[in-house]
Amino acid sequence: MKRILLCLLAALLPVMVAAQAPAPKPAADPRVELAAKIPGAKPEDIRPTPVPGIFELVHGAGVSYVSADGKYLFAGDLYRVADNGEFPNLTEERRKDLRVKLLAAVPESEMILFSPKVPKYTISVFTDVDCPWCKRLHGQMAEYNKLGIRVRYLAWPRTSPKTPSWIKSQSVWCTKDRGEAFDKAVGGGAVAAASCADPVQRHHDLGRKLGVQGTPGIVLPDGELVPGYLPPDELLQHLQGAKG
Repeated sequence: MKRILLCLLAALLPVMVAAQAPAPKPAADPRVELAAKIPGAKPEDIRPTPVPGIFELVHGAGVSYVSADGKYLFAGDLYRVADNGEFPNLTEERRKDLRVKLLAAVPESEMILFSPKVPKYTISVFTDVDCPWCKRLHGQMAEYNKLGIRVRYLAWPRTSPKTPSWIKSQSVWCTKDRGEAFDKAVGGGAVAAASCADPVQRHHDLGRKLGVQGTPGIVLPDGELVPGYLPPDELLQHLQGAKG
């Protein structure tokens, strides 16, 4: 009997010791320490890359990279050497994901919509009412819609606040029938002055975050940014070849 008790005690002893031992501390999140070394960075802006010792740093829809010790920050695209000889651009894929996420946070009630009855694709267009190529795009709206392309306009005047193009954009977005006002503005007609809590500055700031540098700035459903005008047929081909 004594021998049995000793055996049981020997078996239970490691369990008892383990129960009394303090729980191990969770591993420190390296992003917290790294973010503290980079002005304006937050831990959620940082994530590991497939390259050991290199972290990704997100700013808007921009992507740069930082060493694990926080001493080196560098820009440029990161490519993966694939077995089939291709070189997928991991940085651009990340930018596309970020653009989709940032655009999803903008309510469509802030946009001007031109849609077919049954849309196949939805594009987001940063537009300037005085931009010649924006006027050309809008002049072919019936053709885009006929091809199943739904257009969502966001305001992106190329000039600064308080300039005529900026003020005209504000008036368009503050008019009750924005679509009609937009038609008139891009057609060269006068738009009645109107004011409200317009989204022009927000849209402009968002466009810069997404990488828009000129108009029209077209963002496809998968987040690809097309810098400039594309005719309806070419845009459709581009959409058919894009992912997402």
